Amino acid sequence: MANGQVTTLTKANNSSASLRTTVPAGIIKQLELGEGDSISWKLEARNDDLVLVVVPVDR
Repeated sequence: MANGQVTTLTKANNSSASLRTTVPAGIIKQLELGEGDSISWKLEARNDDLVLVVVPVDR
């Protein structure tokens, strides 16, 4: 997964601006995620980039 993976965003529903995507199987395996688990999303500035950090929430 060193080269990353690409997913496509779709509308979560018609009444909000939220978007939805699929978590790739490689990330699910690496983070040991399962149905019903929660993840935390955080943007960090690194050099001249914005990096999205996704971390499993303590179970």
